Amino acid sequence: MFSKANKFIFLLIVLALVGTAISACSTSSSSEVHLAMSPLDQMPMDVQSAPVAVQEAYQFNTANPDIMQDIPCYCGCGDIGHTSNYDCYVSDVDASGKITFDNHALGCSICVDITQDVMRMLNEGKSPQDARAYIDTTYSKYGRSNIP
Repeated sequence: MFSKANKFIFLLIVLALVGTAISACSTSSSSEVHLAMSPLDQMPMDVQSAPVAVQEAYQFNTANPDIMQDIPCYCGCGDIGHTSNYDCYVSDVDASGKITFDNHALGCSICVDITQDVMRMLNEGKSPQDARAYIDTTYSKYGRSNIP
């Protein structure tokens, strides 16, 4: 027969094996989304020295115009001609692809918060349309959308 010490060791081994199996199952089923981001060293010095959330917002916006041109901003920047959240970061892209950055988002937490929310939702597996609906619902209390 087994002694109490042997039974205890056997139980510990079984629990360790079960824990390892559960851990392996849970990590293998998660999938991580990799968002396209422009390199930080291609950003203006003002962006490079900004807080990380602002840096990431500029990096994401410039790498994802197809998504961000369909995301509105609610900070009131429509009055200065912005027609999407993308415009808070980029004022022009010439024929060769050279970006002229807009510094508006450097000083506007609403612009950055909207971009961070879109990034978070895409990381969670949500669609750009889901992100747009969330932005409209969450930020419309600050003013009107800048998308005509």
